[in-house]
Amino acid sequence: MRTSSRIMRCCCVQALVVVLLATWLVGSAGCATRPPGPAQSGIVVQELVKSSRSWDGAWLPPYPAGQPEITIRRITIPAGARLEMHEHPVINAGVLLHGQLTVVTADGKTLSLQEGEPNIEVVKTAHYGINRGDQPAEILVVYAGATGLLSTVTAGK
Repeated sequence: MRTSSRIMRCCCVQALVVVLLATWLVGSAGCATRPPGPAQSGIVVQELVKSSRSWDGAWLPPYPAGQPEITIRRITIPAGARLEMHEHPVINAGVLLHGQLTVVTADGKTLSLQEGEPNIEVVKTAHYGINRGDQPAEILVVYAGATGLLSTVTAGK
């Protein structure tokens, strides 16, 4: 039962990510307000990332026990701003919609993201993000947690 519930959560998260990314891709192409129907052609689906590891190469942990809860955030980081050192207790992934963003772990591993690039974030690993660009960075992040769990905590707390 535990394995089947974990598989169901995984499938739900994957389906949600596909729908969100497809909506973003279609929306950014200037599509009409209604979703495309089966008679429309030219629809392109592009898998941006698929992995069992975070960007630093670590294996992703199992999904948490309990009632699954998905949180979606659009985060805007001003030019020159640096986020505080923090951790994510749950699996999350995002796509940088605009600008550039550098992610740095406490042990010095670095990921540089450019507009349109996906990211499977580190989990339970202290890190910060910094926007070294001259325009705001905007990232859409999907967190796969459980009811009552925080998606982001200050590192060391």
